[in-house]
Amino acid sequence: MLTLAKSDIGIQQDVLEEFEWDPRVEPTEIGVGVDDGVVTLTGIVDTYPKKLAAERAAKRVRGIRAVANDIQVRLRLERTDPEIAGDAARSLTLRLTLPEEVQAVVHSGHLTLTGKVSSLFQRAIAEKAVHHIKGVKGIVNRIEVAASASSRDVQREIVRALHRDADVNARSIEVSVTGDKVRLTGTVESWREREAVERAASHATGIAVVDNQIGVRLDEESTDDAEEFC
Repeated sequence: MLTLAKSDIGIQQDVLEEFEWDPRVEPTEIGVGVDDGVVTLTGIVDTYPKKLAAERAAKRVRGIRAVANDIQVRLRLERTDPEIAGDAARSLTLRLTLPEEVQAVVHSGHLTLTGKVSSLFQRAIAEKAVHHIKGVKGIVNRIEVAASASSRDVQREIVRALHRDADVNARSIEVSVTGDKVRLTGTVESWREREAVERAASHATGIAVVDNQIGVRLDEESTDDAEEFC
């Protein structure tokens, strides 16, 4: 006999319904497991964007503490590394905010990004520029962020950004900056709000690491009695 907490069952059902709602996700290709609010995604998809879309859809569900994305990418039509590298170079060139030193290296369909940028947001832009390329099986982002501002100035910049963000309750978040690292603590209502805080911090100039220690508050329904399944 296997006993599952009702909160985990509810989260699993909500994730499956979110997959049905999102046209970028094929629910029949993906398995969803939940253990104490931690979601594990499994299965096989034919593109890297499908893998990312499933992860993003799961993170939108209230009550999730973390997501482990174990989905595998198996292409229907293989592409050569030079073809993928050529597309990556063109996509990076089209992002005018990225410095020319940002480069892509491809090996067996796995793409590695290198270079230096001024913010984590730019680092994310570079990754977003190449994740849609056909034939990509995975991305490793090794782009570095160059430090350029004082810790106090960066902290003020992040706090102001949080207060401007309609998706964030800034009063529940604490921000501390040491060198090129920002630490975020507090509690939010959803994984989506947690990501919104991290995204705001990633825009700050000179921040290379965002240590997101923000907790996600579970729904009151999660405290209901457990249900038993044989």
